[in-house]
Amino acid sequence: MPIITVALTAPPDAALSARIAGEMTALTQEHLRKDPAVTAVAIHYVDPAHWFAGGRSLADQGTHTFWLDIKVVDGTNTKPELAAYMDAVYAAMGRLAGGVHHESYVLIHEVPAAAYGFGGLTQEHRFIAGRLAVPAR
Repeated sequence: MPIITVALTAPPDAALSARIAGEMTALTQEHLRKDPAVTAVAIHYVDPAHWFAGGRSLADQGTHTFWLDIKVVDGTNTKPELAAYMDAVYAAMGRLAGGVHHESYVLIHEVPAAAYGFGGLTQEHRFIAGRLAVPAR
């Protein structure tokens, strides 16, 4: 049930957004074991003249950059899984954007299950309800 927000220095492009959403959903399933049916992706475009890295705009540098922000429940992934995800996202965004600046970012927020949810229910509620539905051994 992660929510993924991507900011990218490029002109708005619906086809690119669809490719990014598909790729990020697939990588999130592959590396973080998150269900694609409840993965949401929001994409925002930023004019490269308004994004600065190293004190210079990306427009001046002739490159692109991105910021991917994802929220997952704390404790559901290992450090190696998180690291592999970051590496895969960086590589995929480079392919999708046609190359990205070294200062492109991935931020994985690990949030408490009691403070995160969708459809009006927390992930903690879903976990407990799922456990109660399992017959005792």
